[in-house]
Amino acid sequence: MNRDLAARSAQFFVGLIGVGLGAALMIDAHVGLSPWDVLHQGIHKHVNVGIGTVSIVVGLLLFVLWIPLRQRVTVGTAINIAVIGVAINQFLRLDFHPHGAVAYGACILGDVVISAGGGIYIGAGLGTGPRDGLMTGLVDRGLPLRTVRTVIELTVLAVGWALGGNVGFGTVLFAVTVGPILHFVLHRVDRGKYGFAEEAFPPPAVS
Repeated sequence: MNRDLAARSAQFFVGLIGVGLGAALMIDAHVGLSPWDVLHQGIHKHVNVGIGTVSIVVGLLLFVLWIPLRQRVTVGTAINIAVIGVAINQFLRLDFHPHGAVAYGACILGDVVISAGGGIYIGAGLGTGPRDGLMTGLVDRGLPLRTVRTVIELTVLAVGWALGGNVGFGTVLFAVTVGPILHFVLHRVDRGKYGFAEEAFPPPAVS
């Protein structure tokens, strides 16, 4: 393994584990989750498996939607699914149940860690996750990015909420901050292999 690939791999895993840690912090805070984690938690409430395991299964099922979109599955994509799901399960095993102001602090920290972790792993250029791939596949078909991303996230949020997932402060916080934080981090760690980054995560407008 050359030095560049080793550095990319380390960055990739750090980012994935960060996403898992951030998700676990928001789950333990109980004040609202990101749209996909609302879905994962909603399903978790109806099956006897961990939220991280649900995340892995949902990710695998999303591959079915990749077939008509002709998205290329890479080793990095498969690793993405496994590492984030396992990380969520392992971090949730820790005895951490914040209350009051600490819960909101944990939620904010989790939001920042998820968003930054996403920028870090995407910047490594070793493959997108199944959720990102679904979005980019639809955009490659000529659909507008903002519309695709909004429709996907609102759909999974609605389904997750109907199943009992936690919608609240954290959900709104994530929606408002994930783009700017991810963009800020990505443009400082991008190793130049993720050509779609600028289109998928455009910089916030400056008034």
